[in-house]
Amino acid sequence: MPFATPALYDLATTPAIDLLDVRIHTLGVAELVSGIRHTIQTNQKRLISYANVHAINMAHEDARFMHFLNREADIVFCDGFGVKWGATLLGLKLPHRFTPPDWIPQLCELCVRNNFSMYFIGSRAGVTQKAADLLIARTAAAFPDLPRLRIVGTANGYFDKTPGHPENEAVIADINAAKPDILMVGFGMPMQEYWLADNWPKFNIHIALTGGAIFDYISGEMQRPPKWMTDNGLEWLGRLIAEPRRMWKRYLIGNPQFLSRVIGRRLRRSI
Repeated sequence: MPFATPALYDLATTPAIDLLDVRIHTLGVAELVSGIRHTIQTNQKRLISYANVHAINMAHEDARFMHFLNREADIVFCDGFGVKWGATLLGLKLPHRFTPPDWIPQLCELCVRNNFSMYFIGSRAGVTQKAADLLIARTAAAFPDLPRLRIVGTANGYFDKTPGHPENEAVIADINAAKPDILMVGFGMPMQEYWLADNWPKFNIHIALTGGAIFDYISGEMQRPPKWMTDNGLEWLGRLIAEPRRMWKRYLIGNPQFLSRVIGRRLRRSI
């Protein structure tokens, strides 16, 4: 912060590449933030997600997830150096890479400058509210002359997400009653994507964002690797070191699997 938001950007015009049969849009943070503003101010509705190496691997193993990324999400941005490097190896241009925690300050600034409201759902009881409180305090300190950041509701991610279940319907009703402009969902992949797809017609919101473990990072419950790692394509290694039991399969098997797919696709193109 501060962040200069460009002129209004229509997300519907965003170009995309096809990386291993997965559609990934080529916009950067500035275009994404401006596109969110345009969507809200023109009373539209957009579902925004992200793709990293894990997501692309999952899409190749799960047809429903592939369909979500290619057909149900309006925008899928690049979250991960591996995806960017894979695109380069295949001769595709994917100039931008950013993760949800990287651009939350710009999103908060957009909200306080335009009086947009947010609702956070995900993680464990208390963690999401802690994340909300910290963002409100940080934004107030960064922009003392602007209105307070409006986070109009929080909820944890531990409820029965079956469509039609009373717990699920109560959560949706609470979100709609709060009337947020932006809903951020942090259930982890692919649960957050499936939940949004299952319930998307029921939401009276403008923007839905998937965030993975974003509330854990913002609240301090989970620490991101050092900046020198996140800025140089080694965030995966930092996460593996921090959580080897949970992350070993994703990275020690998933990363070589992704690379083999990229190399295989490149070899087929050269024949």
